[in-house]
Amino acid sequence: MKKLLALLMTLSMLLSVVGMASADVDAAAVADQPEFQVMTLGNYKYGEDYSSLYDKVGASITIADVHEDEETGFGYITVDGEEKLLGLDFLTMAMVYNTTPAGDYETEDDVYAAWWRLYITRWNYLLPEVPLYSNEYYDLYNAQIKGVEEHPTNPFWSPARALIDWSSEKEDDSIILGSSTELSGQFRVPSFGKSSPGSSDNDIGGLTTGLDTVATTKEGGYEWNDTVVVSHEEATDDAGNLTYTIKIADDLKFSDGSAVTAKDYIAFTLASLSPVYTEAASRESSGLTILGWKDAYQLYTGPGSEAGTKELSGIHLIDDYTFSVTIPADYANYFYKITYGGFSASPAAAWLGEGVEIKDDGNGCYLSDEFYAKDEEGKYLQAAKINKLCTDVSEENYASFPWSGPYVVKSFDNTDSTATLVKNEYFKGNYEGATPHIGTIIYKRVVSATQIEDFKAGGLDVIAAITGGADTDNALKLADESEGKYVYTHYSRAGYGKLGFRADYGPAQFASVRQAIALCMDRAQFAKDFTGGYGGVVDGPYYTGSWMYKAAVEQGMLLDSYATSADAAIEVLEEDGWIWNADGTEYAGEGVRYKAIPADKINENDKNYQSVDGTYKTVEVNGVYLMPLVINWFGTADNEFTDLLQTGLKENENVAKAGMVVYNTIGDFAPMLDELYQQAAYGFYAGTPMYCAFNFATGFNSAAYDYAFNMTIDPAMYDDYSSYYIKDFADICWLK
Repeated sequence: MKKLLALLMTLSMLLSVVGMASADVDAAAVADQPEFQVMTLGNYKYGEDYSSLYDKVGASITIADVHEDEETGFGYITVDGEEKLLGLDFLTMAMVYNTTPAGDYETEDDVYAAWWRLYITRWNYLLPEVPLYSNEYYDLYNAQIKGVEEHPTNPFWSPARALIDWSSEKEDDSIILGSSTELSGQFRVPSFGKSSPGSSDNDIGGLTTGLDTVATTKEGGYEWNDTVVVSHEEATDDAGNLTYTIKIADDLKFSDGSAVTAKDYIAFTLASLSPVYTEAASRESSGLTILGWKDAYQLYTGPGSEAGTKELSGIHLIDDYTFSVTIPADYANYFYKITYGGFSASPAAAWLGEGVEIKDDGNGCYLSDEFYAKDEEGKYLQAAKINKLCTDVSEENYASFPWSGPYVVKSFDNTDSTATLVKNEYFKGNYEGATPHIGTIIYKRVVSATQIEDFKAGGLDVIAAITGGADTDNALKLADESEGKYVYTHYSRAGYGKLGFRADYGPAQFASVRQAIALCMDRAQFAKDFTGGYGGVVDGPYYTGSWMYKAAVEQGMLLDSYATSADAAIEVLEEDGWIWNADGTEYAGEGVRYKAIPADKINENDKNYQSVDGTYKTVEVNGVYLMPLVINWFGTADNEFTDLLQTGLKENENVAKAGMVVYNTIGDFAPMLDELYQQAAYGFYAGTPMYCAFNFATGFNSAAYDYAFNMTIDPAMYDDYSSYYIKDFADICWLK
């Protein structure tokens, strides 16, 4: 009897999959939901059939033009007599490019906070990722490192930055720093040839490159570095282009005692924006906004070039200690425009080669022809030298040119990923005038599981960013029972662990599904369980200690906390059309829900969407496609966060009540990223999309909170810039 029932069930499932069972759904029953507009974009051409709302009217909109819905907190503008909802792309662009005071907002900061508040509110509704914990970080120190209490770390000021104010009472005058991120030895330019350099490489890059004209402060802001900059002037021409003219001090020196001049501030820019550097790094520079770069200088390939010009019109060399940079009008109103004036000192000869001159005849700086010299195969000679400078990890290469930061790289041991840095005696000081006291820094890779034992044995002086209940308990116990041998500081994390989504594919592309997942989970309990009580949860992409968050709260920001409720999850799913069975009959409360998608809206990837094991598939019934409410989740291996999601998400009874099923695969981080990117960035993607949910973490510890272009719907930028692979239907502006 059981075998007969099993056979009947199998036959029923097969009939449902091929659409042969009786069905109630048809094309006429499918509502034309706004999200379907997003699925249609692939059928149209950007700039001809549609554009973003910001591209059409954004430049002319001020904060005074916005009216807000008191219940939702959403922002609207009126365009051609029609009310338009403001989406993520519009708000992230306006946040940093439309901050001129207007209406009731008296300062640029006030305007920025208002746009930021509208963005966070919209984000909170669309929920492109679900924040699950925001933890406390504890830094554990050897008490022989002095100055920690007076000059503590925070989300914007890591130990690698803070140690310039510290001293060491160890016999060898050293400090040993550790990180779980492996060092590459690529410290001159950590981003050379990479899309995302490691945090450890960035730390050492920051320690060895300095004398910046614009400094990042301990509070997470920007200001002119008075230690370096004698004067700075800001001017806007008739075309709206912005120019900063910067005069540096005449007593700055590199680590070998040689003088630093204006040429040492602009040489790297001139080199890095050229095709020579592109060849060296096998990667083109991008995202820079210097006048004349994109349409002229980047195209010039050397004497006889048929395209572009040799002058970079946005950079001028005025005298030995003065230079200027010009930004096109489109970017001149940038909220963080002070960063356009941010340059670091780096020896010109390192990037240009021997005998190459920087010239300026009035049309902008250019490099003498020797820079573009080629070998018999047509390769740039200087490209090979730049590549060696950036990638060779030998002690001889590190010593080949001086450094400008508070420390100098002495050596790197590739076998155990350990770098040794020594104090730069010629460093004039950071933006507060602080100079290094500690003689030697040893920066090495550590293993989280054994770092406490390494610390107790003297193999580490600092363990940064300790988090989680057990690890934090152990660290605090060690310090409290050490009789003053160890000390610690702590701060709230500017970021969170999250369940992220590929928000343009599978069920996760629909806001209702992402909301339902949040409603099914007990996020507060999850955060408590994961952090051991050393943390909590947030409702959007923000740090509660940031100035803009505090300002937005004062302005009355409205956010949904997504209190746990299976009934609420069911309600949002039903409202969004997740009301069908696989055979097209109405869903009656059991099994997996399906959503009907019009045949002319769905793409091939979604037509082929199925559970990891193939049990549930998108099926065609009566002219529409039915997509199953199945979440394929990729979790990273050897991760407590992944482990906790097994019960917090996959086995969550609310998920089952809502008519949802979660499948998961456990693997390494690089394959997970390939599945998220849907491309073989690390060589693992097989070419068929499968996963729409992923767990990892994100941070907001940059001094610039800027997501401009990261929410774009422009296909020319989407793959490279998109943060969540989300396309907000409110950003679509149809042109036909």
